[in-house]
Amino acid sequence: MKHTILGAGGPVGKELERELLTLQKPVRLVSRSPITTSTGTEWVKADLSVRAKVFAAIEGSEVAYLTVGFPYLTSVWQQNWPTLMKNVTDACISHGVRLVFFDNIYALSKDHINPITEASPINPPSKKGVIRAEVVKILLEAIEKKGLNGLIARSADFITLDENKGLIKPLVYDRLKKGKKAQWICNANVVHNFSYLPDLGKGTALLGTTPEAFQQVWNLPTDASRITGADWIRLFAHRMHQQQEYSIISAGMIKLLGLFVPTMREMVEMLYQYSADYYFDSSKFNQHFNYTPKTPQEIVDALLAV
Repeated sequence: MKHTILGAGGPVGKELERELLTLQKPVRLVSRSPITTSTGTEWVKADLSVRAKVFAAIEGSEVAYLTVGFPYLTSVWQQNWPTLMKNVTDACISHGVRLVFFDNIYALSKDHINPITEASPINPPSKKGVIRAEVVKILLEAIEKKGLNGLIARSADFITLDENKGLIKPLVYDRLKKGKKAQWICNANVVHNFSYLPDLGKGTALLGTTPEAFQQVWNLPTDASRITGADWIRLFAHRMHQQQEYSIISAGMIKLLGLFVPTMREMVEMLYQYSADYYFDSSKFNQHFNYTPKTPQEIVDALLAV
């Protein structure tokens, strides 16, 4: 039976496919747009906003992985996320399929992000967080009351140079590559560790292929170093032979830019993640699977070796 990746066209879906194939699992990719497939992979075109398409895409699966990434707009999330989760959980229950939900930390209390553990309470401090909390509630109720066999695979901000995701690429890598000063948001001297995309793919694949991991929440593998924004800049600058100086984009500046730039406007409510220590703790996963995530130095070396 298939390991089906819903939202397979994104960076997480691509890493997950690679790892499932390494584990010799038959993979089904589900997306709106065509995807080049590998041996052992099939592609199914589906609009996941249509309930019947969700049921058809999941049928015949052993495990479904929900890795969809909607555009970073609160209005889009409100319109799409709750309906999608309801349809996916119903389809998994109907077809007897295990569900892995790739989640973020937005639903968690901003007072419990140092550290962020599986026990951090749900108390969303943002509009996007409220939506994620609603989605998690739908999933947990399906597990607790409807017999769904599911789990939450939670990620920190992830670091990659392949996609225009997060702040490392535009503010650090791209600027250093042009010989400019790197930039950071709010405060570069507070802790902010990142998950490495290949570690996330491996971690999600391990969870999905480990039956005893279900009915739980897992923080995906992330290095335990208490690394700051300034530390990340120094690692990239040293490896790229560029100056280690940087400038700060203040919260006030982001709010001002938000009046004119939609992406900046969407970031304003998330600034709490960059103004205080943000430390993602994956010790539960690391110990259970005897897994060692890539260190920050190894991550930077791997990213710049491509």
